[in-house]
Amino acid sequence: MEFGACSSVHNSAQFINFSPVRSNFHRPTGYSQLSSASFRFPTSVSSRGCLCKAILNETARTAGKNLTVQVKKMVGAHSGGFELSGLTALSPLDGRYWGKVKELSPYMSEYGLIYYRVLVEIKWLLQLSQIPDVTEVPNFSEEAKSYLQEVIDGFSISDAIEIKNIEKVTNHDVKAVEYFLKQKCQSNAEVAKVLEFFHFACTSEDINNLAHALMLKEAMREVIFPVMDELIKAICNVARDNAHIPMLSRTHGQPASPTTLGKEMAIFAVRLSRERKELSEVEVLGKFAGAVGNYNAHFAAYPDVYWPCIAEEFVKSLGLSFNPYVAQIESHDYMAKLFHSLIQFNNVLLDFDRDIWGYISLGYFKQITKAGEIGSSTMPHKVNPIDFENSEGNLGMGNGGLSHLSMKLPISRWQRDLTDSTVLRNMGVGIGHSLLAYKSTLQGIGKLQVNEARLSEDLNLCWEVLAEPIQTVMRRYGVPEPYEKLKHLTRGRSVTRESIRDFIEGLDIPKEAKTDLSKLTPETYIGAAVELAKNVGNCVNAVMGMNIV
Repeated sequence: MEFGACSSVHNSAQFINFSPVRSNFHRPTGYSQLSSASFRFPTSVSSRGCLCKAILNETARTAGKNLTVQVKKMVGAHSGGFELSGLTALSPLDGRYWGKVKELSPYMSEYGLIYYRVLVEIKWLLQLSQIPDVTEVPNFSEEAKSYLQEVIDGFSISDAIEIKNIEKVTNHDVKAVEYFLKQKCQSNAEVAKVLEFFHFACTSEDINNLAHALMLKEAMREVIFPVMDELIKAICNVARDNAHIPMLSRTHGQPASPTTLGKEMAIFAVRLSRERKELSEVEVLGKFAGAVGNYNAHFAAYPDVYWPCIAEEFVKSLGLSFNPYVAQIESHDYMAKLFHSLIQFNNVLLDFDRDIWGYISLGYFKQITKAGEIGSSTMPHKVNPIDFENSEGNLGMGNGGLSHLSMKLPISRWQRDLTDSTVLRNMGVGIGHSLLAYKSTLQGIGKLQVNEARLSEDLNLCWEVLAEPIQTVMRRYGVPEPYEKLKHLTRGRSVTRESIRDFIEGLDIPKEAKTDLSKLTPETYIGAAVELAKNVGNCVNAVMGMNIV
């Protein structure tokens, strides 16, 4: 009896010998019960059940238990020594892909958040020293200013670790920064006199909202925008280099009026440049108005100082725009706008990735191979479009995180709840996956090689695309029912060069018009595509308001 064959048995406590027919049956690890040639087991199973299935279910349960025990032993042996590394990181951004996204770390990491908190706290102390009515904090000497600036400029991983150790006691991350600065600055006699003015009149969100704003602004400016520009430039180059190469269009997946490969690439360069421009114009906002946005503590301590003006001056000094109407938190509306814009940029790139994937599938592009690389573990010939697939997958991951951020962050109960705090710590996830996608697309573009022969082959098989110009010229010269006549000639029928030429010769139109139509081929019927592709750099530069191409 072979595995899978059923047998009717009596529901009695008797034993049956069972010998599998297939002696070469492959047994997964853990199924040691099946290793002998014969088995003896009780038949107390359903009267119409399959004994084979019963055996396999039982052995699967046993194997599962064994595997669970093994895993528990492994975790127990290593859990004490499982330090964070590329192999143990929960997120692939911090593991497998770290080398491609690590430039975001100074901005989007826990270290980055702590650094910008330190910066804001010190800058606020310096601001207080400039307010004449705050006599308790006199103007600092140049030496003291340099000391405080060095605390910012020299901030290190060791400093961040020290703050995290303080947080273990305080259980409050922003207060830990304040205590760190008080300890750090005791060695400077001038600053030591005003230590209690660190975090003066501030709520934690005064510090946090400015830190997050600076993290975002700097990460976009220093990391994301340069890679976006590189990506747009690369697509522009593909467009211009292939401006003259005719290509069969496809609408609804079916042959349509020809274009050029370069012009289709140019579309994406312009679309991406528009989204990049919109991203750069998002106004990054900050608040500094105390516990509920009214400067309550400020006016209690110094009623003669007009604190809204001081707060605006301070926020703007950090390179941010000021939001005067807030509760405890800055409302995060600008973040939602920025993340939505980033999602749209990603969506355009996703469209590009899928189009390139399709063109590779059609054979319009070949991919340059690299010695030693493998496309498939079983099919040696494969050269897969993995860069564009990786990009597509990471764009999805990025957009998923950014979408949640943009929908959640503007919503906070009453004057504030804490739900934004844990969510904001994940800004780097969506942005990181986006960065990874951009680099994957760039890598894929670098491997593309146009297959002009394949492009030409497709065009020469589709002479029916000339139905459009012929019926349009017929309209010009008053030929009745031009569309219907071309529909009858071409729709659902095999169309050749000869049948098209014969049809043109039979038209009642001027000889010159016939001659011009007869010269048309699918490869020459491309309109202004070449010119559009060649001029894409000028268009992109005009959209961006600067020369990036």
